[in-house]
Amino acid sequence: MTKVTELIAQVSNPVTGASLEAEKRIISVEFKGEDLYIKYKRDGISPDVKKSLESAMLTALEGEVSEDQVYILSESTNSEDVMRSVGEEPQVNAKPAELKVGHGAIGEKKKIDGVKHILAIGSGKGGVGKSTFTSNLAISLSKQGYKVGVIDADIYGPSLPVMFDKREHRPQSDENKKIIPIAAYGIKFISFGNFIHEDEPVVWRGPMLGGVLNQFLFDTAWGELDYLLLDLPPGTGDIQLSMIQNVVVDGAIIISTPQDIALLDARKALHMFDKMGLHVVGMVENMSSFVCDGCGKEHYLYGTGGVTTACNDLGVGYLGKIPMDLELRKSCDFGTPYMSNTEKHAGQKVWNSYGEITKKVDSFFNPDEVKKKGILSKIFNKH
Repeated sequence: MTKVTELIAQVSNPVTGASLEAEKRIISVEFKGEDLYIKYKRDGISPDVKKSLESAMLTALEGEVSEDQVYILSESTNSEDVMRSVGEEPQVNAKPAELKVGHGAIGEKKKIDGVKHILAIGSGKGGVGKSTFTSNLAISLSKQGYKVGVIDADIYGPSLPVMFDKREHRPQSDENKKIIPIAAYGIKFISFGNFIHEDEPVVWRGPMLGGVLNQFLFDTAWGELDYLLLDLPPGTGDIQLSMIQNVVVDGAIIISTPQDIALLDARKALHMFDKMGLHVVGMVENMSSFVCDGCGKEHYLYGTGGVTTACNDLGVGYLGKIPMDLELRKSCDFGTPYMSNTEKHAGQKVWNSYGEITKKVDSFFNPDEVKKKGILSKIFNKH
């Protein structure tokens, strides 16, 4: 056992007083490059205790590893404590959820009970960071006090289980046979990736997925939500059409990098939304630039100004740009969304970008509330 592992092993559970080693909670402690990744079993630990426990781990490592290089991941086989943290009581008689595979019927558009706003997030092209954006926008909205849910509709390449550190979690169903969404970081989400092994390919034809997506929309116990984000797959195919034709969607955001080839496909996505009568709230320029930590110079790897030009040409709002960042990439790979870590990332360029985009999205859906916040801020800040 290495010194770092020994230090973590002797950290005590604030509730029981027993060490993590005694409770057999440590899953792994390993260095990846200069970064240290700690993974432990969280079962039975509430959100408040979790924060205290992880703070104790960082304290134990003082002098050995810089706090900025420590990533703490937790794994839970029973999410009752997490459910309570987002205002939901766990189901007593929960059973494994089952999916109905078949052709989804297209009928009259319906609303989802208890859900105020549904926002589709799409891109014409893959690899532009759409799921990264969706997960972090969800958390950013949650930090504004909203209840948020996410549907990972990218059936062929689901990534939210990884980004939310729920790779091994399998959804349950309640007594009404509705799927109980998985809870992570204050967000409720559902993903096809949690119903299959992550190495298992999906070899279904597009129309067969309609029934699954309808279950995600209408047969999931979402409860009361302010926002439900639809993380659409790239392209303009069956999945996008099925979802938008079956449910009342209030708006869409298009993600693109500044390069011309990505913008060509982003324009196609925008025209698809137009043809379906779905208002595009705006476009986001992702991976806009990269600041070298060696020379400090800002590099525009995919060009610059492409998305703003496209917005002007197409008459669409520009929501903002998000730079490339090593911490953002790491947070995605290890299930600790960038916007969930206030202490580490607040004030950074990426953090501020998400904050500004969140304000614009919020002002579109809740203009009166935003005005109220602004007026109250001016009143209470007067001297």
